[in-house]
Amino acid sequence: MTSSTPGAGGGPGPIAAAAAVDRRRFLKLAGGAAMATGAVAWAGGWLNPEPARSAPGDPDLYWGGTDGWIYLPPTPAIAPFHPDSLAPAPLTTYIFGFRNLTGMTAQQRNNQKYKAQHSAPLFWVPQFDPDNPRDFTVTLTNLGLQLRPDLFDAHTLHWHGFRNVIPFFDGEPSGSISVPAGREFTYVYRPRDPGTYMYHCHVEDVEHVHMGMTGLVFVRPLQDGQNIGGFTRFLYNDGDGSTGFDREYAMFLSEVWAEAHWADAHIQLPEWSDYRADFALLNGRVYPDTIAPNGSIDPFNPVTDANGDLIAPDGHPELKFQPNSSLVTCKAGERVALRFSNLGFRESAMTTTGIPLTVVGRDATPMRGRDGTDTSYVTETINIGPGESYDVLFTAPDHSGGTGPDTYLLYNRSYARSTNLAPDGYGGQTTEIHVYPAGSTAIGAQAYPNDWGM
Repeated sequence: MTSSTPGAGGGPGPIAAAAAVDRRRFLKLAGGAAMATGAVAWAGGWLNPEPARSAPGDPDLYWGGTDGWIYLPPTPAIAPFHPDSLAPAPLTTYIFGFRNLTGMTAQQRNNQKYKAQHSAPLFWVPQFDPDNPRDFTVTLTNLGLQLRPDLFDAHTLHWHGFRNVIPFFDGEPSGSISVPAGREFTYVYRPRDPGTYMYHCHVEDVEHVHMGMTGLVFVRPLQDGQNIGGFTRFLYNDGDGSTGFDREYAMFLSEVWAEAHWADAHIQLPEWSDYRADFALLNGRVYPDTIAPNGSIDPFNPVTDANGDLIAPDGHPELKFQPNSSLVTCKAGERVALRFSNLGFRESAMTTTGIPLTVVGRDATPMRGRDGTDTSYVTETINIGPGESYDVLFTAPDHSGGTGPDTYLLYNRSYARSTNLAPDGYGGQTTEIHVYPAGSTAIGAQAYPNDWGM
């Protein structure tokens, strides 16, 4: 199986064979480590007109890999790297990233080149049910890099922490398929372990991860929909409702080293051993933008304009390519699930003020011993290393009175990472928890994760 030939299926058109080897793939071929990015591409035939797909039928989701620009506060200014002089106003920072192309026409998909978002689209899948077997599929097309046409980097989707994955669909390019520019490939998953994960491109993974080809994904347990302990949605198959929740919010942690992003935009080569993160991001934004409204974030019902372009969050045109809000809204007494994933390169310490957190899962594994002993614990700070995920619950505290919400902070207790050393003291991995009265009609039920219910 190889990446499918574009054209008839509505994907991007074919690319010239003369441009088939970029500087990175050439090095891999020379070193004999090009099973996926080189040998498969050549043997499967970038010149082969016969399409080949890894799974029949329409995919559940359709992703595109490309480049683009996002907005980060112009202060602190880091001359000459931030804001980038090439950035189209009001944007500031060059990225690589993914876009949700589900349901688009061929022309709309092609229009999304140079319109990557950060963080990559959030998505979730049901746990594989052996009594009602159904695979979950995601097609990835490589739209190419508009600003850097000299780079014909392949892309993959690597589901970090996914257990027992078939190597063919793993996304690690030395042992599985990677997708050259102008081609597409469909990944097939049978997710058997509930919990919170993350995904990223595994080609040139240090660069592509840091440049923004990263996102959060989670698996819903089979017991979802049953009424157990008064809940119908759960983090795990607990059997007793201990991981049930009323509302859920994804919290994806990432970083931006301004010099590296500038270097890729200006055809320079970053020296990764000099790495120093200038901005710590939460769901692709920094505070107070983290509490700005959502854009279109439901992956299965994406909302775009006639060209397929993202629609900016209300009142925030600068956040057009950063659609995920981190604001937590809930009512007093409700149980709230927070799904944390960290694909930055540094540890984070996420802390709440005045609300105890119960850790019920880590790295998509429930906090229970082999004999069923409950090993969950209560804390105010979650220390999240690179590549780790945590599943956390809290019960919204009583409301202080009145009609408006009580506000609590959720932030990285590392001062530099909660503020990004901005002169006004704001920025970084900080957001707010808004607790409304128990009987409030200001918020309704969630339609999807991170939905405010308003």
